[in-house]
Amino acid sequence: MTRAAEVAVRRLEPAETALVAGRIAEAFLVLDATRWLVPDAARRQAVLARNFEILVDHAMRHGLVYGTEDRDAVAVWFPSVGDPVPPPADYAARLAAACGEWTERFAHLDELFAANHPHPDHHHLAFLAVRPARQGRGLGTALLRHHHAWLDAHGVPGYLEASSELSRDLYARHGYRVAEPFRLPDGTPFWPMWREPR
Repeated sequence: MTRAAEVAVRRLEPAETALVAGRIAEAFLVLDATRWLVPDAARRQAVLARNFEILVDHAMRHGLVYGTEDRDAVAVWFPSVGDPVPPPADYAARLAAACGEWTERFAHLDELFAANHPHPDHHHLAFLAVRPARQGRGLGTALLRHHHAWLDAHGVPGYLEASSELSRDLYARHGYRVAEPFRLPDGTPFWPMWREPR
């Protein structure tokens, strides 16, 4: 069992964008939301990785991307303090190229996220992903604690959308308060969660 306090966390560089996107896709395959986004199981991971690469690339430019030393766990944060982060360049065209026949589903999810996103200043945890074989060993906790330390020191809240009951409960243990879920058309929930700085 790895102890979160013993896990080294590093800020990642743009050269690792594809690796981070692939790690997120691998970890998110089991989620009900990704089954709705890409119903074809044989193509799901590749489509997800291409979509996530757009967002990770954007975070490398306008946000913060962290990983454990072995890159088995990654976290992607977007600051929403003062001036808003601009949308990714050529997003509609890039989304269509990445997601193909399922583009409308990803666009619908984007709209849901935008409609439920809070307006006060905060940092948004867009992704926290751990390689499936390493889950439950404190890697995600180490990444959360690393950035929460900065948020607490600067008095900045954190926000995220939990995509499973398991992740919702993990984030609750780290001080996030859960709000009423919003749902995909098939009923799959996302729980908005907010954490005040300590």
